[in-house]
Amino acid sequence: MTPLGDEWIVGRDHELALLSRLVDALTTGRSGALLMTGGPGAGKSALLDAAARMARRSGVRVLRCRGSEGESGLPFAGLHQLLRPFLDLAEGLPARQRAALLGVFGLDDGTPTVSDPLLTSLGALTLLSDVAEHGPLLLVIDDTHWLDLGTLDVLAFMARRLEGEPVALLLAARDTAVPAQLDRQVDRLTIEPLDPAAAGRLLDHQPRPPAGRARSRVLEQAAGVPLALVELARAVARDPAAAHEDTLPLTDRLEAIFAADLPELPPATRELLLFAAAAESAELPVILSAVGDRATPDDWLPAERAGLVRVDADRVRFRHPLIRSAVYRAATYTERHTAHRALADVLVGDPDRRAWHHAAAASGVDEEAARELDDSAARAQRRGGYAAAATALERAARLSPDPTVRAGRLVRAATMAMYAGHPRWVGELSAQVATLTDEPALLAEASLRAGWALAVTTRFAGSLGFLLPVAEAAVDEDPVLTLDALATATTPAYNSGAPEHREKILRIAERVPPQEDEIGRLWALAGCDPVRNRARALAMFARAWTDPLAEPGARPELDLPLARMVVLGGTAWVLDETAEAIRLLGAAMDHLRRSPTSGANATVAQALALALYESGSWTEARAALDEAYGLAAEGGLENVVVGAPVLRATLLALRGDTEEARAAVQRAVHGIDLPNCRSLQVRTHYALGAAALAEGDHAAAYDRFRAVYTRQPEPEPLHFHASDYYLADLVAAAVRTGRAEDARLVLDTTRRRLAQGETSARLTVIVHRADALLAEPDDAERHFTAALADPAGDRWPFERAQVRLDYAEWLRRRRRAVEARPLLAAALEVFERLGTRPWTDRTRAELRAAGVIPASPPAGSADSLAELTPQQLQIARLAAAGLTNREIGERIFLSPRTVGFHLYRIFPKLGITSRAQLRDALPEPGE
Repeated sequence: MTPLGDEWIVGRDHELALLSRLVDALTTGRSGALLMTGGPGAGKSALLDAAARMARRSGVRVLRCRGSEGESGLPFAGLHQLLRPFLDLAEGLPARQRAALLGVFGLDDGTPTVSDPLLTSLGALTLLSDVAEHGPLLLVIDDTHWLDLGTLDVLAFMARRLEGEPVALLLAARDTAVPAQLDRQVDRLTIEPLDPAAAGRLLDHQPRPPAGRARSRVLEQAAGVPLALVELARAVARDPAAAHEDTLPLTDRLEAIFAADLPELPPATRELLLFAAAAESAELPVILSAVGDRATPDDWLPAERAGLVRVDADRVRFRHPLIRSAVYRAATYTERHTAHRALADVLVGDPDRRAWHHAAAASGVDEEAARELDDSAARAQRRGGYAAAATALERAARLSPDPTVRAGRLVRAATMAMYAGHPRWVGELSAQVATLTDEPALLAEASLRAGWALAVTTRFAGSLGFLLPVAEAAVDEDPVLTLDALATATTPAYNSGAPEHREKILRIAERVPPQEDEIGRLWALAGCDPVRNRARALAMFARAWTDPLAEPGARPELDLPLARMVVLGGTAWVLDETAEAIRLLGAAMDHLRRSPTSGANATVAQALALALYESGSWTEARAALDEAYGLAAEGGLENVVVGAPVLRATLLALRGDTEEARAAVQRAVHGIDLPNCRSLQVRTHYALGAAALAEGDHAAAYDRFRAVYTRQPEPEPLHFHASDYYLADLVAAAVRTGRAEDARLVLDTTRRRLAQGETSARLTVIVHRADALLAEPDDAERHFTAALADPAGDRWPFERAQVRLDYAEWLRRRRRAVEARPLLAAALEVFERLGTRPWTDRTRAELRAAGVIPASPPAGSADSLAELTPQQLQIARLAAAGLTNREIGERIFLSPRTVGFHLYRIFPKLGITSRAQLRDALPEPGE
């Protein structure tokens, strides 16, 4: 039992110690974030209060916010509650951040602006950073599960960027409703039920502790939940016979207990409680105005004495959300209806909350109430509150008397939820449309939304089940719709890898006559069969992308349509036009960072990361992966949530961090049906195979690489595109483990299959490397030289370095060490730059065997860069380009203080002491 102020907390010594460490760290300038989860009544709020008291005693300023079920549909309501004490300081923010932040609260100057969720989040972070200049801050957030989605997105954004800020984030949420935005972003502390001993001690501290049979029944039914222990003890004290009643479900029992106090209260007090329950977090003047002259402020006193509410200044708070729920449910339908109608009447200056109360007061369908919510959704959309807009439209649909109008509102709600990046919600909304209308346009749009929702998870077959029928049905009447549907369908078809889906997409595409815009057909051709369709796709790509970039670091013109840029970037990647893919996808990301479509951001960022990885820009790839994962985790985009960590694990394995790589793969694929996600399955096999290879376990590596092809007499690739890039690694492991004949079978079958189309320069090199490793001694050199003949191979430096190492080893074994040396030197330079320690060690050993003592790696270039995180490298490059801390912060959504904190850490890692030295300390990107 731990004393805290005038309260005692029983059985939570471990949790209180963790909270104390969080506060202590904050007082020394270290940030942190912690999410406490547990069931209702577990004591989360009591622990938050304890942490707040600790912080205040340590001189830490505390900002508090509580989620509200009634305000969960109001965009940024929680953020306003949190920042309200300091909004007057927003005048000191950069203009764009100030406009974005104040705009979501309706406090801007009225100038029309395009909502920007990232600038809103950055504005909130910068404002808190400015406040923290005067002393550390602890943000205490209760009932996080009831916060509006806009606020949750901002909190998740801040949680990932607190490093260097004297700001800590402490949250509490129900364990069954942890917001997806925070699920993987914040360290979690689970608040378990009290053990029997602690539960008994808590009972002993009650004013009238139960004894005997009553005590046993209370302990049994409370099951260690502190609130239940307290309330059941109170119930037994009030009515000892209650201890002999039949056992009820715990939550029902607790709600019944809370409601049991109501009949003893005066009618005016009960009415005030009902209005407060209906209004939830409404201000006290609003509640009193709605009740009218039927009650006075003094009528709160019986409820306060009963421990149901606390009235502070101009607000009323229920002691626990279940009390509010019990009060609300104890009222009759007519009483609840009257309360909501009266609240709506007094909220004339707040059209959004007024609309929600009108909706709650509606009897059955009500088009007027539906229109009010529709208007509220439009206002939320203009402010960037897409999740709030979707919530309002969903409720408006339920109130709509006309089924077709209801279906239209559901489709719009699904669209808003898609923009908010919540695929599961999109799927739920879209599924309702088919039961309401036969309107072909609405049904088609709903199917496209449902297909998108599943495409960004791992339920690819379900996605295609929505998209392909739409594409096929519209071939004759709406070929543009068909190509749009096929373009959306190609991505899940690629990820699935199942041949029947790709074949159907290609058959439908062939039925579509030529259109003015063929971009959808281009992606279908390239994404479904990049080898057989390579020549045709490259020709279409050349026509669609008529303005190639002269400078490697340049970006396409910003007036190029975004969707076109994304599709062209994806097409370039799948066709191994890697440099063009990086340019196009990088430019697309520049666009998307200024937009609210987090789902698109995540998928494009992951595609960009793949292209950067293949091009040898591994540090930049890690930065893109971090961005992709953060966005996907917030939105529930399962394909990226799994795929990004798998690629990150690959980079770890190649750099020799094998245990961490395996752990990352295990975490990523847990619960995923990999056979239905063949692209992920193949990349998982490679990540684990690379880890085995890095450890010198060639047998385990071969088993993993061999698994990317089937075991049939004519082996087929597990994934039609991804598998072939690991063919040479398979052969290299086979040669070292005596499995050359099995590998030869795979190689011969693959060569025949690839001959049916046209291979890229990259695939051609891979096949030549595999041929060289399996060839007879007199024939191997021909394949090695062919693999190195095309200068285009330098676009994929790691793969090029592997060929050089293999060839050099072959030469040295034939006593041609002089010829091997330059190959080994070139390979070593790449391996050192990439930080692939196992391959570096192997190459150095070969150089020594060839009679060369390799020089130590230059102190400061590759090794120094390897010590920088992706974010630190990005900050260093921007600072080297002359940007100020504030300008850098606006560019990458950090506060100026955090930018300075990172630069403070960057300088010693690079061996420099000033900003002016950064340009010389950093190599050019891609070097």
